[in-house]
Amino acid sequence: MKVILTEKVKALGTIGEIVNVSAGFARNYLLPRKFAMIADDKNSNVLKDKQKALGKKIAAERDAALAVKKKLEGVTVELIKKVGTNGRLFGAVTSSEIAKELEKMGITVERRLLTVDGSIKSLGTYEVKAKLFADVSATFNLKVNISAAMAEELKKAQEEAQRRNAEKKAKAEAAKVEAAAAAEAAANEE
Repeated sequence: MKVILTEKVKALGTIGEIVNVSAGFARNYLLPRKFAMIADDKNSNVLKDKQKALGKKIAAERDAALAVKKKLEGVTVELIKKVGTNGRLFGAVTSSEIAKELEKMGITVERRLLTVDGSIKSLGTYEVKAKLFADVSATFNLKVNISAAMAEELKKAQEEAQRRNAEKKAKAEAAKVEAAAAAEAAANEE
């Protein structure tokens, strides 16, 4: 069923768009709440008449998106995550975590509007894109770090692993020397 949106609907579209939805969704949700109207000739004409009012709504939403874009451009969001001994994160960074961190900074962006190329499973800096409106998008940086205490723990664990490897090499070398000496002693006895 084709409907014309009269309000911005999450995950569906913005004002004035003609979208195809299931009949039940339109009948039970969109139409009773006046979020949409059926896309027929009569309503298309009504929409053309209301175009000025809808144009004002669209312009207001676009201006709001541009204001958020100004706030987002050049921002670096920093997340502190737990990391395993191999340097990889426990789990991946999700868009909802990024949205919560942005909210702490005073910038409200829906998580579904945020996109990252690939998944974030290791430490580093990533570029995040936010599609705020049909033709308005912003880019900002996400820096994934570990806490200082966790970094110290990892450093100690790596030093301990290196020490154990050095001990194993020394033992193996000592065993080789001992085996060679035993072989040489056996050869001298004969």
